[in-house]
Amino acid sequence: MYPDTPTHGEELLKLIKNSAPDIITVIEEYLESHQKEIAQMQQGVDYYFNKSEITKRKIYTYVNDQKVADEDATNNKLPTSKHKQLVDQKVAYLAGKPPTLTSIIDNDPHLEDIYNTMGDEFEDTVPELIKHASNKGKEWLHPFIDEDGNFDYLIVPAQEFIPIYDNTKRKNLIGGIRFYELDDGTEKIELWDKDYVTYYERVNNEIVLDVNYDVNPQSHFYLYDDFKKEGQGYGWGEVPFIEFRNNEEAVSDLVFYKQLIDAYELIISDTTNTIIDVQEIIYNLKGYEGTDLEEFVTELKRYKIIKTDGEDGSGVDILQGDIPITAVDSQLDRLARLIIESGEGVDFDTDKFGQNPSGVALQFLYTALDMKCNVLERKFHKGLKKFLWFICEYLNMSQNLKLDYKNYDFIFNKSMITNQKEEIEN
Repeated sequence: MYPDTPTHGEELLKLIKNSAPDIITVIEEYLESHQKEIAQMQQGVDYYFNKSEITKRKIYTYVNDQKVADEDATNNKLPTSKHKQLVDQKVAYLAGKPPTLTSIIDNDPHLEDIYNTMGDEFEDTVPELIKHASNKGKEWLHPFIDEDGNFDYLIVPAQEFIPIYDNTKRKNLIGGIRFYELDDGTEKIELWDKDYVTYYERVNNEIVLDVNYDVNPQSHFYLYDDFKKEGQGYGWGEVPFIEFRNNEEAVSDLVFYKQLIDAYELIISDTTNTIIDVQEIIYNLKGYEGTDLEEFVTELKRYKIIKTDGEDGSGVDILQGDIPITAVDSQLDRLARLIIESGEGVDFDTDKFGQNPSGVALQFLYTALDMKCNVLERKFHKGLKKFLWFICEYLNMSQNLKLDYKNYDFIFNKSMITNQKEEIEN
């Protein structure tokens, strides 16, 4: 941590080598380019909360040669939570048990200091980060020091933070833009660099400095002298936002099986529609001629009756409507298997390993999930090490310690269903 240094707005503009004339223009450009990424992230979130494509489906018909929505058509929209199941498997497997903080120093007396600084919220924060990163491709954690001088942190949705890097390799984070809306609809914008934060808001569709702050830009945090009642401003020397990636490409898990889920839910929804619309028995009334196609469809839907002009005179035939359930079930089973395979999840319904798998069979059952989690684990280790850096910096300043964050690490304690009887016998 360092005392105030003259680095904010205009200096950041020089660092990012942008051709824009002012920092406001830079912010606008970043906000505009971020919109497409927000839409992609939101798709993973929507599917997690069962708002998949099928829930938006409309059925159309033609009236006077014009395509219009058919409000009378049976239109079941049946999402299946397949994406949520795969994400929850991942979260439970990797973070069902809290990660363990370790030190390379034997009997390190400062492990407890770090645990206390992280607080109880850390055990809930890690699963949340995994869930959000799996849905959106990445998530951000914001460490800060509150008004009482205590270390704290919060999850900042990836939709609301735009990282600024010094080059196209996207390795050296030199700034960031956080933006969000208040309950009254006011859009707030914060520009962060390694020492300062500048507060803006959007007024009449223009970005201006936020007049609610007497000092703007401000240091990252202030520590107050109890006797003088004066605060000393400090900057971390790093942009206080930590990226937690889902994978190297920072994309959602949904990318790899979205179309399979869409096909699965379409078949289930359409089959349900067919079962409702075409009952097992349809009455064919001979000798009663229907007037037009509209009337034919309406009467079939409402009364399950077809009026025809039969050659053999009037009468009633009973027609059997068969639904290819076997073919439907076969395709659904195939799609369900492909979703599990593409999502690298665990298929608990499989009989490949017998009815009561144990030992090596259980390990094979979890192979794909374990490989997927190993990728996320490597990416999260980088974020967690950065998190430890902020904690150690805080403790070094507040308690006059000399902690080195490189001495500490987190170990994930993976959870897997086991054969308890086999374990006891062993």
